[in-house]
Amino acid sequence: MSDTIPCHKKGERVCNIGRAIGIVGLFAPIRDYIETLVHPSAQQDSLTAARHRAFIAPRLLGSIVALAAFPIYLLVRGAPGAIELVVFAWLVAPILIAYFLSRTGRYESAHVLSALALTGLVTIVAAATGGIASFAAIWLVVVPLEAALSASRRVVAFASTFALAAAGLLVLIAELHWLPAPSPNGHAALAALGIVSAALYAAGLALGAEALARTSVWLRYAEEDRYRLLACNMTDGITRHGRDGTVLFASPATEALFGCGVAELYGHGLFDRVHVTDRPAYLTALGDAAALGDSRSVEFRVRRDSNGVDARPTPGFIWIEMRCRPLDQATAPAGPQGRREVVAVLRDVTERKAQQHALEEARTEAVRADAAKSRFLATMSHELRTPLNAIIGFSDMLTKETMLRLDAKRRSEYAGLINESGHHLLAVINGILDMSKIETDNFEIMPEPFAPAPVVARCCEILAPRAQESGIALEQTVVDTLPEIVADKRALNQILLNLVSNAIRFTDRGGKVAISVRAEAGRMLFIVDDNGVGISDDDLTRVGEPYFQARASYDRRHGGTGLGLSIVKGLVRLHGGEVDIQSRVGEGTRVSVSLPLDCEHPGIPVNPIAPSPVELTPYAPRLSRDGIGRSASTEARSDEGGLGAIVRVKKRA
Repeated sequence: MSDTIPCHKKGERVCNIGRAIGIVGLFAPIRDYIETLVHPSAQQDSLTAARHRAFIAPRLLGSIVALAAFPIYLLVRGAPGAIELVVFAWLVAPILIAYFLSRTGRYESAHVLSALALTGLVTIVAAATGGIASFAAIWLVVVPLEAALSASRRVVAFASTFALAAAGLLVLIAELHWLPAPSPNGHAALAALGIVSAALYAAGLALGAEALARTSVWLRYAEEDRYRLLACNMTDGITRHGRDGTVLFASPATEALFGCGVAELYGHGLFDRVHVTDRPAYLTALGDAAALGDSRSVEFRVRRDSNGVDARPTPGFIWIEMRCRPLDQATAPAGPQGRREVVAVLRDVTERKAQQHALEEARTEAVRADAAKSRFLATMSHELRTPLNAIIGFSDMLTKETMLRLDAKRRSEYAGLINESGHHLLAVINGILDMSKIETDNFEIMPEPFAPAPVVARCCEILAPRAQESGIALEQTVVDTLPEIVADKRALNQILLNLVSNAIRFTDRGGKVAISVRAEAGRMLFIVDDNGVGISDDDLTRVGEPYFQARASYDRRHGGTGLGLSIVKGLVRLHGGEVDIQSRVGEGTRVSVSLPLDCEHPGIPVNPIAPSPVELTPYAPRLSRDGIGRSASTEARSDEGGLGAIVRVKKRA
């Protein structure tokens, strides 16, 4: 069987479609005009607007058609009788009632007026055609049926009262013999017409009621679909809470928000997920909204499970912003003590909180940097002014040696002090330059293979006089079986000198500083222990920052720029190593530097070497923070000879 359609069939289909479009186009202006007659107050609700249209359209169109047919009726029938005139006059009443509804929007009042007008017409016609036995009396039954379309008990009660009152009036007139004489021709035809028309009108009312009911159901379903569409596609979760805060409803979006099923949130499920410290704020917001009737907003943390949709950790807490408000009185009446149900909108604000936290940290860091700059300027002014004063003072004395009668020994001493002060100034400037190079990644290291033991021995040899002068025992524990390390020898020398110099600087007379080296797991570990003043917990978090110096609360007997361990940290990082600090105030500090055996190729595995014995000072550090060094007043240089000169400088007030 072919699927092709003959040409004449296609033409018929096109004609049918054209006629349908023409009919729709014909009624479209009428529909639009009736739509404009609906009162603005009714246009806010679809069902109310449909009821207004259903009331206005039949009365307006029916009355207009009947009035338009009145001249034709006169041509066919001739002069009308009194009853006919009353009937046609009544046809104007529905137009006036429709106009009343269009202007006022009072739907129930319009139905009452319509019932009153219909009852009056039926009563007049029935009184003129036989009273209660008239063919028109059957229309009294239609009056309450028409009022039923209003969906108002009050309107139905009024209409029923009108109909019963009219029936009673007709009975009373008949009993009092006030009825006009019956027509000799009778009203059989009119009676039949009245019964048939009443039945048809009642059928129309029934169809209208069914149409309104169907429209009501359709509008309810459409509204539910709209709300369901919003609830299912919103990224924000919506919850409904009882008067005691329990969850009565949760939208599907909460499943993705909390990583759990919606059913798990019902009751106290959501409350159990709120972070313990945030539960008072959560309950306070719900309680205020329920009791005071005001909108509330609160932010709290909620445990979120992993549902396989994303890679968030399990368990984990996210930040939620909850905006809650009480439900309308019509939707959920207030309970005891005026408490009402609450609806809440939940939104994930974790990213916003992270941004706020980042901004706060940036602001704090800016304030800290500003304070560090001020400290740096104050420190540098002291570090530069002190040796400059010595240089100027002693050189001025040398220029006046004849007047002061200086001997050769005194001149030599003054020249030595000027030399030491100059080296100190050079060390400060070199330290600042090295730190700047490290921070800008312009510091280049030159790795070469060498044995670490001679470097450690050279460091102890340089600092031994200073340790002896301070009354501090300087010990080293290094074995000859250590493997070679590929690193920048100059940088390693500077690292060890800075660490040991710091340890000596912050250790009291009679204390001990130990340096040990061992190889383990493909890395070389350099450990510097002291039993000095230690570092407080607050300063330990910041030690190693450029120009930062520990607070004066536990030791500030020495000056310095605060660059020593900052340079150590930077040099270790350039070698791919790590710095570990363990310290306790009053007990001492341990600084561990871990470097790869091959800093040029840190990823290549190296055969492990058995650890060498190490002698450690007896104390138990409490904190360990990777990658942080202790800031101390250590002068630093980028060359070994300069460092040797620096550590031998005698500090003077």
